[in-house]
Amino acid sequence: MSRLFVRSALFVPGNRPERFAKALASGADVVIVDFEDAVAAQDKALTREQLAAYFNTHPEARVWVRINASATQEHEADLEHCRQHPGVVGILLPKAESTAQVSEVTALGKPVWPIIESAQGVLAIGAIASCRGVQRLTFGALDLALDLGLKAGSGGAEAVFDQTRYALLLHSRVNALEPPLDSVYPAFEDDAGLACAMQRVRDMGMGGALCIHPRQVPVVHAALAPSAEEMAWARRVVSAAESGEAAFKVDGAMVDAPVLGRARRLLSLG
Repeated sequence: MSRLFVRSALFVPGNRPERFAKALASGADVVIVDFEDAVAAQDKALTREQLAAYFNTHPEARVWVRINASATQEHEADLEHCRQHPGVVGILLPKAESTAQVSEVTALGKPVWPIIESAQGVLAIGAIASCRGVQRLTFGALDLALDLGLKAGSGGAEAVFDQTRYALLLHSRVNALEPPLDSVYPAFEDDAGLACAMQRVRDMGMGGALCIHPRQVPVVHAALAPSAEEMAWARRVVSAAESGEAAFKVDGAMVDAPVLGRARRLLSLG
């Protein structure tokens, strides 16, 4: 499967085609046309028609689609829409809870991001991550909080979410998936809060985040980028490694293979 470097994945409501161009011009690494939560039940069919019409007038457009969940009546129609349109280059499966659900979607031959949003989904992360065609994992904090009875936004809820993040990271690594994406940050006008949250999950190993507003995209990118100090340190380490020694000292600290690996990773992100 092809690799895709993603820091930001921006949702745009599928029933607001006038916003598609703005989303695609936002600088987000991926744009996700949302057929699910952002669209009222009576507008689902119209949403598919509107995206098809957009592809007709913008054949160069490439988007991902968050389809409706497996148990819903719109699911099959969403899958057929994604099958028909080459402009849909990947699919997000909400409320993923089993390999059967995921395999039905990966059968389309397009990369899939399962969204973990329930206790059952958390328990199935390992099996879901091993499905052929899954490219990366993510989770939905608000739905997961509802299912588990957590108070969204509380320290207690974050402690539970950290366990989910840990599971996503481990199973992504052992299955050679792309780094998982964090859940959305609902307060889209709180740039400082988003930056702080992103720096925290970056340090945990998460690759980026789902976004709900274009203004979040540059904040996420900046928060994920290595600092000038980190880049300078990485350059010093890589330069010192040219000596050929297995272990050496930089800035008064020992450098060995894992530290050198981190330095090279930072430089690749700069």
